[in-house]
Amino acid sequence: MSYTALYRKFRPDCFEDVKGQEHIVTTLRNQIKAGRVGHAYLFCGTRGTGKTSIAKIFAKAVNCEHPVDGSPCRECPTCKAIAAGVSMNVIEIDAASNNGVDNIREIVDEVSYSPTEGNYKVYIIDEVHMLSIGAFNALLKTLEEPPSYVIFILATTEVHKIPITILSRCQRYDFRRISIDTITDRLRELMEVEQIQVEDKALRYVAKTADGSFRDALSLLDQCIAFHFGQELTYDKVLDVLGAVDTGVFSRLLGFVAERDVQGCISLLEEIVMQGRELTQFVTDFTWYLRNLLLAKTSDSIEDIIDVSSENLLRLKAEAESIETDRVMRYIRIFSELSGQIKYASQKRILIEIALIKLCRPGMEADAGSLADRIRMIEEKLEKGTALVPAEGAPAARQENTPAAETPVKRAQLEKAVPEDIKRIVGSWPSVVGETSMPMKKYLKEARLSLGGDNRLMVVLEDGLASDYFLKQEENKKLLEQIISNVAGKEIEVTIQSIRSDRDFAQDYIDLSQIIHMEIEETE
Repeated sequence: MSYTALYRKFRPDCFEDVKGQEHIVTTLRNQIKAGRVGHAYLFCGTRGTGKTSIAKIFAKAVNCEHPVDGSPCRECPTCKAIAAGVSMNVIEIDAASNNGVDNIREIVDEVSYSPTEGNYKVYIIDEVHMLSIGAFNALLKTLEEPPSYVIFILATTEVHKIPITILSRCQRYDFRRISIDTITDRLRELMEVEQIQVEDKALRYVAKTADGSFRDALSLLDQCIAFHFGQELTYDKVLDVLGAVDTGVFSRLLGFVAERDVQGCISLLEEIVMQGRELTQFVTDFTWYLRNLLLAKTSDSIEDIIDVSSENLLRLKAEAESIETDRVMRYIRIFSELSGQIKYASQKRILIEIALIKLCRPGMEADAGSLADRIRMIEEKLEKGTALVPAEGAPAARQENTPAAETPVKRAQLEKAVPEDIKRIVGSWPSVVGETSMPMKKYLKEARLSLGGDNRLMVVLEDGLASDYFLKQEENKKLLEQIISNVAGKEIEVTIQSIRSDRDFAQDYIDLSQIIHMEIEETE
């Protein structure tokens, strides 16, 4: 006898076997008991949540000769015929392959014939959103006023694609994603029936990977059992079969990212690739790990909302103490964007490497989260005495850490270093730009403001036409100084600096418009 997949073998055949959809089951059973059965139902929700299974159970219940508390008895000839798929009263239609007007017209013609046995003819149209507009229109009138013995059950995973004219004619039931605990408990029951030994930790990981779909959970578990047939199914074996990565690897990766160690990140990714792990699953799991880290960082009582072991929870809390909230949120944003890109990408590894480099190099981005990370980098440089302000016209340079034996470098105290008139100019920069004319106005709109030598205002411009306009034409620089002096009410000297890219500015200059009020203590 051929093997039957677990999700088919254990498909529920009565309402009592349905897990996780109690709100729908209770409503349908009450309708059957009260004799208030509707003529059109719309079952919508994600894959594997029980839409088709409940539709078949409902079809058996309304036709059952001896229903028990609104549920089919499973013993009468009608129940057995429907369960075997040979009943003429239950017609299943796959709208993905029968989506034309002619297919729907056949249904419309058939409904005029009353059932040969039982009380109702039940039409179950799966993936109904795949019907064409013409097919929907052909179904409208029949769906609104079908014969008393006809019930339509429409099932879909994309309810937003269904015309409002169809929605208004149906009772809508939204199927929820099944919780990890519910899936785990059900899997444990089924493994006892199958007499297969499986670790609870392995079952929970399968349930989590299924993402609310009980059918997916059974399919994944079936795959793992087949690979390790005759053996106890452990957590590590499940990880091997599904190509997943243990959470300890995520902890190491986060450490490399926090230290901005690009080489360490790429080397760890190389290990993951060589172990044959599934990269799409790796991205999903690491994003989930960061989500748990954020919850541990921002909430006091997380035991009920984070599905990890006690040991991993303690480690998660310790890691949360050592990283800032805005950094974790930036990491989540980058990897969430990556999740949407990597699914259909041909070069998954390259996309992940780019994302890891972004995590380590916030200067590559210009959003608020990256800006906070770049400010943090500047603070670290200032603490170590490694941030230099380049001279006018000179390329940006980096300085190595000063040895302890040499004279320590004092870093500037920003509140004292930035004079009040400079702060006032930075705050009134739009007014300064408004006093100029083209092309100076265009260049100044794109300029960055920093602090030059002798507490001068430094105007940082892109290398090329913008910087040459001031550096090679002295009269333009003097005109700018005159305009700024008029705004400040005193004579102001300006330093002009050129850069190749925004990344150079982020790494080597202080952005006065962003950190003008940042306090930095003076070190001896």
